[in-house]
Amino acid sequence: MKKIIFTTMTILWMIVIFMFSAKPADESTQMSRSVGKLVGEILISDFKEWPEERQEIFAERIDYPVRKCAHASEYAILGMLLVLSVSCYKRKNNVAYAFVIGTIYAAGDEFHQLFVEGRSCQLTDVMIDSMGVVTGILLIYIVLKIKNCDKSGKSRTYDKI
Repeated sequence: MKKIIFTTMTILWMIVIFMFSAKPADESTQMSRSVGKLVGEILISDFKEWPEERQEIFAERIDYPVRKCAHASEYAILGMLLVLSVSCYKRKNNVAYAFVIGTIYAAGDEFHQLFVEGRSCQLTDVMIDSMGVVTGILLIYIVLKIKNCDKSGKSRTYDKI
C-alpha cells in the first residue's frame, strides 16, 4: 500500500512542478511578485501602509531570491517523496536513486521551459533544484533517524535508506 501511496504522491508532485514550469514568464513573474508582497507583509510591520508603487519595488527587489527559494522548496518536497517511493521498491542505494531521478527530472523540467513563452533553461536552476532534492532526502533521513532512536539514545538501523 505504501508503494502505491508514495508513488502516486510523487507523480502528482511532479505534475505540480511541471504545471508551474508551464506558466508563461508573465504569469510566473506575477506569481512570484505576489509572494514577494506576502513576504513584505509578514516581515515589515507597516508594509500595508506603503504606497502600492513602493510595495511593487520591494517585490521586484526580492523576486530573484523568492524564485530560487521556490525552486529549492518544490524540489525538497520532491526529494522527500522520491526517497520514500524508491525505498518501497529497493533495499540499497535509495538515496542515490532518489537523487538521480530528482536531478534528471530537474534537467528535463528546465529543458521543457525552453518551449514556454518567455522562459529559459538555466543550469543554475538545475543545480538549485538538485540541492533541493538533497535537502529533502536529508530531511527524511533526519526524521527517520530521530524516529528510530531508542530510549537509550542509540540509533537503530533503518534499512530503507
